[in-house]
Amino acid sequence: MKTYHNYLFIALLLLSGFAEAQGQFGNRGMGGGMGGGQRNPIPQTPQEPPKPLTADEMVDNQMPNISEALSLNPFEEAVLRTTLVKYIQKSIELQILQLPPEKMKEAMEKLVKEQEEELKTNLTEEQYEAFMQLQKDRFKPKKKKKKKKSKE
Repeated sequence: MKTYHNYLFIALLLLSGFAEAQGQFGNRGMGGGMGGGQRNPIPQTPQEPPKPLTADEMVDNQMPNISEALSLNPFEEAVLRTTLVKYIQKSIELQILQLPPEKMKEAMEKLVKEQEEELKTNLTEEQYEAFMQLQKDRFKPKKKKKKKKSKE
C-alpha cells in the first residue's frame, strides 16, 4: 500500500510539472516560447524604399542655410539656386549612367571644377569662401555659442 502511495505521489508531481511547463510555452504566456507568442493583428505590408530626392528638392532643403550664411539678396539667391540645381542634376545623371570608377571620378572632378568657376563668377569673394566652407561642413548651419552667465 505504501508503494502505491509513493507511485501516486510521484505521478502527481510529474503531471503538475508538465502542466507548469506547458503554461510557460503556450499562447497565453509572456510571448515568445515554443508555442509562439502573441500575433500582431495588423498585417505587415512591404514598405517601399523612399524615392531619391530630385535636384530641386535637394537645393530647396539647403537654400535657407546657404542664404543665411552668405547673406544673399533674392537675385543672388535665384542665381545660386539655378547654378546648384544645374550641377546637382548633372551629377545625378552621371550616377545613373553607372560609369566605371575611373571615368566617374574624372567626370565628377570636371563637374566640380565647372561649378566652382561658375560660382566664382556669380558670387563675391567673401560669399564664395563662405559657400566653400559651408560645403565643406556639409551645409550644416553654425551653432551659435551661448554666453555663459557669470555667477555673482
